[in-house]
Amino acid sequence: MKKFAMAAVAAAALSAGVAQAYTVGTYSNGVVVPNVIHNGAADTTAVGLINQSGGTRAVYWTFFDQNSNHITDGCFPMTNRDYQSFIWANESGGSLTNVRGYLVFALGATTAGGAAQTACSGAAVLATGTDAVGISANAFQVNAVAKDVAFTPVIDGPLLIGSAVDITKMDANSLVAVAGAAQTFGAVAPTFSMRYAIDQAQLGLDTAVVVWSTGDHRGTHTVNIYDDKQNRKSVNFALKKAELDWFDPETILGLPATFTDGFIEWTPNVVPGDFAALGGTPGTALAQQTQGSVFTYSSISSTAFGAVQTLLGAHTVVAP
Repeated sequence: MKKFAMAAVAAAALSAGVAQAYTVGTYSNGVVVPNVIHNGAADTTAVGLINQSGGTRAVYWTFFDQNSNHITDGCFPMTNRDYQSFIWANESGGSLTNVRGYLVFALGATTAGGAAQTACSGAAVLATGTDAVGISANAFQVNAVAKDVAFTPVIDGPLLIGSAVDITKMDANSLVAVAGAAQTFGAVAPTFSMRYAIDQAQLGLDTAVVVWSTGDHRGTHTVNIYDDKQNRKSVNFALKKAELDWFDPETILGLPATFTDGFIEWTPNVVPGDFAALGGTPGTALAQQTQGSVFTYSSISSTAFGAVQTLLGAHTVVAP
């Protein structure tokens, strides 16, 4: 595959991702921005949110580190048809420069499935049912030094959080699943095709394969990697962080020098969250009570382009 075709490949990959059951650009009770970091205002994740709920809503946000430890949180109200800019370098507070993690934005409700919460005050539970249609978001990573703005995927809700969870103080176990990601049910998981494009040299054509999940994906993963001529090689990659990590295909031991363009086939071993243990809604299907979510994408950068391309990892659909 020629390097100059990468922009077209990115567009095709995004379309393929949607066809494979990712959902993007919808309104629900919350969203997840799976990869968030800043190094000051010149290099930061920026998020834009829109409220189309029909009324004023309280939007609660939480920042988790790569192991899903709660770091900081906040809240802001949005009126109907309001647009809210959320610049992470401005909202993060102190001591979070170069700390990577992810953001969860969630709509509050006075009671589970009850009337919309319009003010940021006191404990809150997640909006559900007819009350859950409210916000959507987009995100990007802006790097003023590199003069680059890279697309950061946003995972659409609905969010699956237990009815007994106070979303003003979420922890590592609070978020069980996100509807816009690929879903795991019990021991059944989707298989991902994660794109890479490399030149096996420093500061040339490079790929970072990003993995986010609601479970613990740490460990060494044995996978099949394919080049653009259908040649296969069995190799390993390691994930050291529990719920957000990335790896560089150029560092894979035993990778043939001719493997510079292709995809990695990976079936994650991610332990699903226990929705029932969090006070899940009575009558919820058993499959949903042991559900989890996984999301992958590749960030491909090239000195020839002077820009970063984002390609979603296509996946098989798993039925509950």
